Amino acid sequence: MKNRIHPSASIHPTAVLGDGVDIGPFVVVGPEVKIGDRAHLMPHCHIVTRTVLGNDCHICTGAAVGGDPQDLKFRGEPTDLYIGDRTRIGEFATVNRGTGVGGCKTNCGADGL
Repeated sequence: MKNRIHPSASIHPTAVLGDGVDIGPFVVVGPEVKIGDRAHLMPHCHIVTRTVLGNDCHICTGAAVGGDPQDLKFRGEPTDLYIGDRTRIGEFATVNRGTGVGGCKTNCGADGL
């Protein structure tokens, strides 16, 4: 299945895209991001870094996913975000990576809204 990527989208060279991915206008996909098969990224959403999106995920317009945690204890340690299969993240929602010494993995299970 062929990917559809709008010409205005910015995809970091280290990002990995699955099959059949649909990436809309002005989407930004940053470093160390993995996008699952058949994911749909709507206009102006950002997948910042260190994020895995499962298969069939739908990221709505303006969502910010995988940014630094908004926690005063965060000191730049490597942390990750995992979004399960078939999860929908709504318009202008923010889902950040976690905070934790030695690395933290924030997990959003499958089939979520």
